[in-house]
This record gives sequence, structure tokens and C-alpha cells, in this order.
Amino acid sequence: MDERRVENVAVAFAALIAERNPSSMALSGGSTARQCYEAAAAMEVDWSETTFWFGDERFVPVADPASNEGMARAAWLDQVRAASVASMSDAGPTVEQAAENYDAQLRAAGGVDLMHLGLGPDGHTASLFPDSRSLDVNDRWVISAGDELHPHPRMTVTYPAIAASRLVVVTVAGAEKRDALARVRAGDRSAPAARIEADEVIWLVDDEAAG
Repeated sequence: MDERRVENVAVAFAALIAERNPSSMALSGGSTARQCYEAAAAMEVDWSETTFWFGDERFVPVADPASNEGMARAAWLDQVRAASVASMSDAGPTVEQAAENYDAQLRAAGGVDLMHLGLGPDGHTASLFPDSRSLDVNDRWVISAGDELHPHPRMTVTYPAIAASRLVVVTVAGAEKRDALARVRAGDRSAPAARIEADEVIWLVDDEAAG
């Protein structure tokens, strides 16, 4: 596990992606991701040859406050010129069809150069939640992932899609993530993030999360 303790996760993330300059990148959601994208927007980097994807999304309009894409656009994408933005929400008329179409698109692209993921206090990553059926899917790269615990229908990448990424960057900030990170370090596979595998996986962790 390549865990890098950093003073500021967002600044470290922005520096890393600027250094790697990926041609394709899958984005995340949540408050840490927003901080990361605001830091990326502040950098003088040309993103005009980068295609942006999403690792998970609620099936809501992009203008909805719950939309990961809406957050990423406000924090970063609308401020730069990207090669393209592959929207999950607009991929189909229903969440099931959108997931199926996005699966086909991501497979056709051969995965992404860099996938950004987060870590939830319960150990989830993307919309791969503990004890969900999504954890056992190995024949799809993107699936619909709603359940009774989460208010919006969702789509998420699966472990095969994560594994197809050339680099996975997991950003972990805040004391509320400390227990989940400890479970990942211990290899506790009941924490979905503990199952992240790819050619290269980098964990950017701040002092509060590291403990």
C-alpha cells in the first residue's frame, strides 16, 4: 500500500495530477474531492487533451446539488478547456440504461489513465458500499447501484474498472476517516476500499486521517 502522508490532501492531489498529466481521468464526489478540484483549477495546467469521466454518480440532473458532475464542473471543469466530459447522468433515459451505456463507453476507451477515488467513514469507495451486491460484480465495469440506504439511484464503477486504470489516487482527509483507513491498512475486506487494486495505487492521507 503506497500511503503518502501529506500536509494538505487537495494540494498534493493537484500537484500529482499536474505531474502525471493524464490523457483521461475519472472523477469522484464528496467534500474532499471538491477541495481537490478547486486546487486543480488554481493550477496553470493545460487540460485541453484530457477526457474526464466519473467513477460514480447519482442519477439526477447535473444542476442538482447532489450531482458529482455538477460539483466537479463548478469547482473545476467549467473553468478549464477539457477534451471532453463523459457524463454519467446523460448516458441514458433510465439509471439502468445509463449504466449499461457508460459501461460500453468506458470499455471502448480501455479504462482511464487516472481514477480518483475517496474513502467513506464506513469504508466505501465510489458507490461500492459495504455488503452491497456491487462488490461481487466482475462482468461489468459500470452498474446501477441504488439501495434502500441511499436516497438516489446511483451508478458506479466496479472493481474490474478500477483495476483497468493505470493509476488510482485515493484521497483521505479528516479524523472521521481514521477508523476506515485503519481497516484498509489491516486488509479488512469488509471495507470496500480495501479491495482497490490497479497497476499503481497511491493513497494521499493527511495527519488527521492517518492518526
